[in-house]
Amino acid sequence: MIKMKSKAVAHVLLSSAIAVGMLNAPGLSRVHAEPEKKAVKDFFTSFENDQQKPTWENTVETDSNGHKMSSGIDGNIQYDGIQGDITNKVEAVRVSAENPPNEIGEKLIDRDVNTKWLAFEPTGWLQFKLSEPEKVIKYAVTSANDYDGRDPKAWEFQGSNDGKDWTVLDTRSDEDFPKRFERKLYSFDNDTPYLYYRLNITKNSGDGLTQVAEVALSNGIDVPKPPAADMKSEVSSGPLTSYTAKTKAGWTGTKAFTYSGTHLEKGRAYSYNKVFDVNIKVNSKTQLSYFIHPEFTDSDQNDYSSSFASVDLAFSDGTYLHDLGAVDQHGIPVTPEEQGKSKTLYVNQWNYKYSNIGAVSAGKTIKRILIAYDNPKGEGVFRGTVDDIKISGKPVQKSYNHLTDYVNILRGTQSNSTFSRGNNFPAIAVPHGFNFWTPATDAGSTSWLYSFNQSNNGNNQPEIQAFSLSHEPSPWMGDRQTFQVMPSASEAEKPDADRKARALPFKHENETAKPHYYSVKFDNEMKAEIVPTDHAAMQRYTFTGDTSSLIFDNVNNNGGISINKEKGEVTGYSDVKSGLSTGASRMYIYATFDQPIADSGKLTGEGRDNVTAYVRFDTKSQKAVTMKIATSLISVAQAKKNLEQEIQPDDTFQSIKEKAQQKWETLLSKIKVEGASEDELVTLYSNMYRLFLYPNSSFENTGTKDNPHYQYASPFSPTAGSSTPEATGAKIVDGKTYVNNGFWDTYRTAWPAYSLFTPKMAGEMIDGFVQQYRDGGWVSRWSSPGYANLMVGTSSDVAFADAYLKGVHNFDVKSFYQSAIKNASVFSPNAGTGRKGISQSIFDGYTNTSTGEGLSWSMDGYINDYGIANLAKALGKEAGKNDSDRAKYKADAKYYMNRAQNYVHLFNPDTGFFMGKKANGEWRTSAQDFDAREWGGDYTETNAWNMAFHAPQDGQGLANLYGGKKGLADKLDEFFSTPETALHAGAYGGVIHEMREARDVRMGMYGHSNQPAHHIAYMYNYAGQPWKTQEKVREVLERLYIGSEIGQGYAGDEDNGEMSAWQIFCALGFYPLKMGSPEYAIGAPLYKKATVHLENGKKIVINAPKNSKKNKYVQGLKINGKSYSKTYLLHSDLAAGARLDFDMGPKPSSWGSGKKDAPASITPSSTDGSSLSPHPMSDLTDHSAGKASDGEAGTLEALFDNTSSTRTTLNGEKPIVQYTFNEGKRVQMYTLTSGADGSEADPVNWVVKGSTDGEHWTILDQRTDEKFSWRLQTQAYSIKHPGKYNYYRLEFPGSASTKLAEVELLGRDLAGDIDQLESSLRTFAQAGELKNPLKNDLIENVKVAKVFVEKGQYMNAAAYMKKGITQINAAVGKEITRKAKTSLAADAHALLNSLK
Repeated sequence: MIKMKSKAVAHVLLSSAIAVGMLNAPGLSRVHAEPEKKAVKDFFTSFENDQQKPTWENTVETDSNGHKMSSGIDGNIQYDGIQGDITNKVEAVRVSAENPPNEIGEKLIDRDVNTKWLAFEPTGWLQFKLSEPEKVIKYAVTSANDYDGRDPKAWEFQGSNDGKDWTVLDTRSDEDFPKRFERKLYSFDNDTPYLYYRLNITKNSGDGLTQVAEVALSNGIDVPKPPAADMKSEVSSGPLTSYTAKTKAGWTGTKAFTYSGTHLEKGRAYSYNKVFDVNIKVNSKTQLSYFIHPEFTDSDQNDYSSSFASVDLAFSDGTYLHDLGAVDQHGIPVTPEEQGKSKTLYVNQWNYKYSNIGAVSAGKTIKRILIAYDNPKGEGVFRGTVDDIKISGKPVQKSYNHLTDYVNILRGTQSNSTFSRGNNFPAIAVPHGFNFWTPATDAGSTSWLYSFNQSNNGNNQPEIQAFSLSHEPSPWMGDRQTFQVMPSASEAEKPDADRKARALPFKHENETAKPHYYSVKFDNEMKAEIVPTDHAAMQRYTFTGDTSSLIFDNVNNNGGISINKEKGEVTGYSDVKSGLSTGASRMYIYATFDQPIADSGKLTGEGRDNVTAYVRFDTKSQKAVTMKIATSLISVAQAKKNLEQEIQPDDTFQSIKEKAQQKWETLLSKIKVEGASEDELVTLYSNMYRLFLYPNSSFENTGTKDNPHYQYASPFSPTAGSSTPEATGAKIVDGKTYVNNGFWDTYRTAWPAYSLFTPKMAGEMIDGFVQQYRDGGWVSRWSSPGYANLMVGTSSDVAFADAYLKGVHNFDVKSFYQSAIKNASVFSPNAGTGRKGISQSIFDGYTNTSTGEGLSWSMDGYINDYGIANLAKALGKEAGKNDSDRAKYKADAKYYMNRAQNYVHLFNPDTGFFMGKKANGEWRTSAQDFDAREWGGDYTETNAWNMAFHAPQDGQGLANLYGGKKGLADKLDEFFSTPETALHAGAYGGVIHEMREARDVRMGMYGHSNQPAHHIAYMYNYAGQPWKTQEKVREVLERLYIGSEIGQGYAGDEDNGEMSAWQIFCALGFYPLKMGSPEYAIGAPLYKKATVHLENGKKIVINAPKNSKKNKYVQGLKINGKSYSKTYLLHSDLAAGARLDFDMGPKPSSWGSGKKDAPASITPSSTDGSSLSPHPMSDLTDHSAGKASDGEAGTLEALFDNTSSTRTTLNGEKPIVQYTFNEGKRVQMYTLTSGADGSEADPVNWVVKGSTDGEHWTILDQRTDEKFSWRLQTQAYSIKHPGKYNYYRLEFPGSASTKLAEVELLGRDLAGDIDQLESSLRTFAQAGELKNPLKNDLIENVKVAKVFVEKGQYMNAAAYMKKGITQINAAVGKEITRKAKTSLAADAHALLNSLK
C-alpha cells in the first residue's frame, strides 16, 4: 500500500514572466450512482460518446482508512501566457497554407514553442475563431525554432464577425525576431468584440518559407487564480501536442482521458484518481492494456514528469495493482513511479503497455480502474492522456508458425520530420529486391509515404490513398520511379482520381503487413493484397460490388500511361524523382489482368492528366481481380520480359506468396534464439527484415532464364540519348549493380552483418557497388541511385575492406582497392563523389573549417584510411614476390595507417574535445567560447560530445589523449551522465529532429538515435571497464527498440538496416567496433541461447543460461570450452564455428579488465597513460623555414603550399625539385601529387637524394615506370634507409616537361618527445620518486638516445629506449615509486613506438 502524508500540503504555484493563465479550470467530481454491477471478465473503453462514461472525473481515490490517496498535487496548471490571455477560447484555426502533418495551423495555439506553423510561401494568413466575440486588445507572436529568414516581417492584425469582412486593428512593418523562440507582445486600441481574428502576414524576413511558433490573444482582463484542486482526470479530446500522432484525438476515436496537475514539492508527490466503477473477475490469463501519451509542459521540453503515470486497479480485498508486482511486456513494474523511472514512456508520443495481471492477481475482483501519477522528485507540471483501456479475461494469443510471422514491416512508420521512430515505410519486397510496393497514406509525397496514425481522417482512422511502387531508400533522400494503383467501387461514369475522395479508411487490426505479403480489409469490406517478386508483383483486389475499377496514378504528372483494352494490358513510364535521386532515369511499367477490361480511359482534373487513368471490370460473378505488374529501367519490352521470367503462367497468387516467403525464411532462419520474449522476437526478426531489405539490385536479365545476360540502365554515366515512352535514353551497361545505400550509416553495422551472415551475397553486392566505379569512376557516398551529394566520408572504403579481411573474396578486390585509393587520394570535381576538402586535407592532416563539417570529414576519413591500410597489408601479403604491386601495397599500408592516427591533430587539450581547425592551424573557436553541447558546424548531425570517442581504430591512442584508460573511462562516465537537452542548436540555428531524438534517449549525451554514437558504449572495453559496456548496451536493447506494436521500434532513423544491425549484433553479444579489422568487441548477449547458422555450414552457439533482466553482467566466458578473458573476438574464430558460454550475474565483475584483455589498437597498450600523444608522420616542410627551389635560382614554393589547387611545371632535360632545411631532417616517406592536365606530363622515372652539405648526395630512393592513374592523385613512396639530411632533391631524368601539384617529405620530429621524457625523469627525481642508481642509468640512456635521434639514427635510439624500459620494469624497492614507474614506462613505450 502507498503511505499517505497526513500533513497539509503547501500550495505553491509557478510564476509567469508576463502573466498567468490557467490550462485547466477546476473540474467537478462526477459520480454515476449505479447498482452493484454483475461480475464480468472483460472491459474496454476508448472514452467515446457511445461508450460507458467514466464513473468519476477529477476524483481522488480514498484508501481503506478513508484517506485521500494524494499529496503534493494541485490539479491546476499555470502556463506562461500573456496578461489577459484568452487563447484557450480559440475553437478553430484556419491558415492560408501549411505543411502537414505536423507543421500546421493548430500548432500556433498548442502552447508549445517547439512546434510551429510553416508554409512554403513568403506570405500567409492565420485565422482564429473564438467561442464567443471578444475585445482583443493585445496579441503575441513567437518566433519558431530555426531560420530567422522565415520570421514574419510585416503584417496586419484584423478582426471580423463573419470571417469575410475584415477590419484592420493593428499594422506592423520591419519587425525583427533576433532570437529563436522569442515572444513579442503588441498592443492596440479596440472597443469592438470580434468572433474572428486574423494575422495577415504581408512580408517575411527574406526566405521563401514563412513560419511562426505561437500566437496568443488577450482581452486585457485578469482572471483570478482558481483555488487549489485535486489532480485533474477527465474525458478530453486527446493530447494537445504530439510529435508523431494526430493531436486532439485519442489513440482511437476522437475522445480520450487526460490527467494533469502541478507537482508542488521537491520531493515525492502523487495522486491516484478513480475513473471507473467495475466488477471484473480476474483469472490466470487476464491481461490489462492501455495507451498512454505523456506530454511535455515546459518550453524546454526537458521535464519528464508526465511519464510517471500508469493505469492502476483497485481490488475488492483492498489491494491495488501497484502493490502486487505486476510487470508490463518490457519487464517494468506497472506502477507510475517505476514506469517513469524506466524511461520506456516516450513523452509527446503514444506508448502501448500491457501486463499479464492474472499472474499476480488471479482470483481477485477489480472494483475500480484508476489513473495514477506518482513521482519521487519535483517540482514540475505534468499532463498526459490515456486511451483504449482494456481488460481481457481471454486475450487473443498470436500464433507464430513461421519466422516471417514475427516480422512487422510497420515498425518505424510512426515517424515524421519532427521525430523519428525509424522513418520507415512498409516495403513489400524480396530481399535486396529491384522494387518495393507499399500502401501509401499520402500518395502525393516522395518522402513520408505511410503514416501510422498522424494522417488519420476526421474520425481518427488511417486511410490509404494508393498502393505505390517505390524505390525510396529514406524519406530524407526521397522516392523515385513511382507508379500507383488504387481500387475503387465507384459506380460513376468514371472513378474519381482525387486522392482524398478515393481514399479508403481501414483499421490496423485488419491489416497484415509482412515482407512477402500485405493485405488490408477496408471499412467498406473491399480487400487489397500484394505479393512481390524481384522486378514484378501480383496484386489481388477483392471487390464487393458488380462494377469495380482500378485507378492508376502517380505522385506527380511526370510520366505517361497507355491502356490496351483489347489485349488487357497497361503500359507506362515514370519520371518521378526527388531532388536527391541523383542519376535516376525513366522507369517502365507493364501490367496484365486475369479478367477482361470492361472499360478504361484517362482521368483528368487533378493536374496529373499524363498519369491518371482507370480500368473497369465486371465483378458480378468474380469479385477478385488479379493484376500482374512488372517494371524495367530499360524498356516496356524488358518490363514484359521481367514479368514473364518471374511469374510463370502456372504461378498463382499463393505460389508467388510462398516463394517470396521462403526467400525471407531462409534469411531469418540464420539466427534462432531461445529464452526471448514475444516482443524480443518481433524486434529481432523485424530488424533482420530491415537489414536484408537494402541495398537493392538495379540490374535486369536481358537474356533468358537459362542463359542470363545482366544489364542495367546506368545512373553513373551520362545518358546515351533521349528516353521515349518505350525505351530509356540511359546508357545500358553490362553487369550487375546495386544501389540504395548511405555508407555513412551502413558501414558501422549493416555491412559487417552481411559479411558474417550472408558473405556470398555480401560479395555480390560489393561487386555491384564496385561496378559504380568501373562504370562512372567512383563508388557513391550515398547511392540513390547515383552519386548523391550528402553526408561525410567515403565509407564504402572501410566497409568493403572489412568484408575482404573477413573472408568475403567473391568480388573484384583490385578494382575496389583502386576505388578506395581514388577516394582517399584524388580531388573530385563532382560534389557527390570523393572526399570533400581533400585538395588540402591530405597535406594538412585534417579537413579544415572551410569545408562544411570538416571535423567529421576528417574523423571518418581516418577510419576509412585504417580500412585501406589493413586491406593494403593483406593484399601485399597475398601478392607474389614478383608482383609489381607488392611494394605499392606495402607503401600504401604504411602511409594510410599513418593517416589513420591523424585524429590527434584535431584534439584540443585545452577543451578536452576534438574541434574544427582552420587552414592556418588555429582552432575554430577559443577554449573559452567552446561549448561541447552545441550541434552542427564541425560535427555532422551531432556535437563534440558524440565525436569525443570517434577513433575506434586506435582506442589506446585515444585513451592517452584523456590521460590513459582511466581517463577514457572517466570521460565516458561524464559523457553518459551529462544530459542532452536539445537546447544547444549551435550552427543549425534551431532544433533538428536528431536533437530531440538524442535528448529522449535519456542516457546523458549518448545519442543512440543517430549513428555517430553507436560504437561509444563499447569504448569501455578499451578503458578496461567492460561491465559498463554490458550495462549500457543492455539498457539500449531493453528500451530503445520498443513500440513495435504501434509503428515505433527505433529511437531514430533506421537507415538502410544500420539501426537494426546494431540491435542484432548487440543482442548476440558482440559488435564490430573496429571496422577495417577482422574482429568484434564483446558485450553481453540478450538471450539465454542463440544459434547463428553460417553459410559454410558451421554454427555459432551463444549460451547464457543465467541471462535475465537482472543478470546482465558477464562473470566469465568460455570459447569452445576454454576460459577466455579478452573483450574481443576474431572473425576467423567465429567463421570456423564456435561455442560461446557466458556466465551471467547481477553485479559487475572483473572479467575482461586485465591489462591485456582490451582490443588491440594502433597504439600499443604498453603506452597506457603516456603524456606523449600518438605521433604520426607529417610533412616536415610544414612550419619550417626551409626553401624550395629547382636546384638553381628558381623557387618552387607552390609544390609545398599544402594544396593541390596550385600546380607547377618543371621544364628542362633533367628537372629538379630541391628542398633545403635549416637543420637536418629524417624523411621516411614522400608523396607526389600529379598535375591537373594529361598524364603525359606525369613523372615516370625519378631519383630521390639526400645531402648534408648540398654537394655530396646519397641516393635514397629510385623509381622507374611509375604511373598516376588519375589527375591530382597523391601517391606515397617509402624511403628504405632514411637518414638525417639538410637537403633533399628529386630528379626527373629524361623528362622535358613534368607537372606536379604538390610534394611532401614525411617524417617524425621526435626532439620534443624525447625532451619531454627527459623532463619527466628529472621531475620525478626532484620529487624523490626516482632515485639512484636507476635515476642515473635512465637519464644516461635518454641522453644517448637523444644523440641518436639528433643524428637521425632512430633504430639505435630505439635500442636505448628498450634498455631503459627493461631497467624500469626490473626496478624494485625504493628506487622508483609505482606512479613514476607507470608513467615513465608508458612514455618510454610511446617514444619507442614512434621510433619504430
